[in-house]
Amino acid sequence: MAGLGNQAMNKPASGKHGNVLPLWGNEKTMNLNPMILTNVLSSPYFKVQLYELKTYHEVVDEIYFKVTHVEPWEKGSRKTAGQTGMCGGVRGVGTGGIVSTAFCLLYKLFTLKLTRKQLMGLITHTDSPYIRALGFMYIRYTQPPADLIDWYDGFMDDEEELDVKAGGGCVMTVGEMLRSFLTKLEWFSTLFPRIPVPVQKSIDQQMKSRPRKVPQKEPQEEEEAFEESGRQGERRRSRSPRRTPSPRRSPKRSRSRSHHRERDRHGPSYDRELERERERQRKERDARERDRERRRSRSAERNHQERRERRRSRSGSRDKRSERKDKERDGGDDRNKRKERDHHRERPAERDRSRERKSDDRRHKDERERHRDERKAKKLSRSRSRERRHKSAGDDKSRKRDSSHGREKERDGEQRSHKRSRSRERSHHQREASTDHSKHADRRRSPSVE
Repeated sequence: MAGLGNQAMNKPASGKHGNVLPLWGNEKTMNLNPMILTNVLSSPYFKVQLYELKTYHEVVDEIYFKVTHVEPWEKGSRKTAGQTGMCGGVRGVGTGGIVSTAFCLLYKLFTLKLTRKQLMGLITHTDSPYIRALGFMYIRYTQPPADLIDWYDGFMDDEEELDVKAGGGCVMTVGEMLRSFLTKLEWFSTLFPRIPVPVQKSIDQQMKSRPRKVPQKEPQEEEEAFEESGRQGERRRSRSPRRTPSPRRSPKRSRSRSHHRERDRHGPSYDRELERERERQRKERDARERDRERRRSRSAERNHQERRERRRSRSGSRDKRSERKDKERDGGDDRNKRKERDHHRERPAERDRSRERKSDDRRHKDERERHRDERKAKKLSRSRSRERRHKSAGDDKSRKRDSSHGREKERDGEQRSHKRSRSRERSHHQREASTDHSKHADRRRSPSVE
């Protein structure tokens, strides 16, 4: 961390105007993976606990106490085994998991709309490397790609270490993490925003032009490492018998001669150590064999007990089934006997009920027949009365017709007699007129004759 403040102060401010940071890409999603963003927004930690944090310093304190890695998902919550292609977990369209505290706090920082001064405070923070890591990740997600190399330039050789993997096991320095941000698109099971090809080419050229510094250990650390290696070597030598390096022998040389020479050279202490080592190895072999036999016997006993328990359970289930069948059979017989007894008891009552039903049926039948006869009698009386009315009405009509016919006959007779009388009068008048005419004509004829 030495010289960190000077590195940060010398960082150029290209692409920035004053204290306001530009936002590149989507201003609502922070260019996050849709699956991660959905899990962040639906996380109870983000909706309840982080909602109460209103200031930049409160969020920084939360990062200090809660963040232990910078992976997007918590350990063991993301099942991507067997998924390939678009569902392989990297592109975020497969099954989700429990989103990490780091990414919830990263999006919380985005909602605060950090200024340039606040972002500089994050990446130069001295309390925790995870505060700095979230600051650098904020830059990678929100700043224009052309400005990334300017932001990261002063921290490429930073040797502060942090464990970035959930559950531990992936320790890297801040400089290595920044190089990964610039050269790789994937970050565990998510993707960073894409960098345009020309900008990526220039970043790659600048990365190749500046060699990576090899971290040099201080003299005190080197001495401690040397002492540790010496102690480990002594421990290894104490476990095996001490032997002095011997010159390489020819394969044709007699083994017994070399053995006797070495025996004479090392003396009786070497033989004792060699015997002790062989005895130790033999005891270890015997112990291993005993453990193996014990495991076998235990497994055999366990299998025997399991088979016995299985047989017992089967026999017990068979006994239970047979008992159930016997009970059902006995119960069925008892039920049949009870039914027969009840049937015999209820037979007189059934007879009485049948007699009552028959008598009721007869009574109902008689009533129905009586009602039928009454209806028939009523119908006959109605029809007779109707016939009488029709007859009386017909007689009245015939009387009226006869009387009217008689009157008409009388009128016709009167008219005929009147006509006759008139015709008689007319014929009488005509005869009288004809006689008068003949008399007048005779009178005229008579003077002319004279």
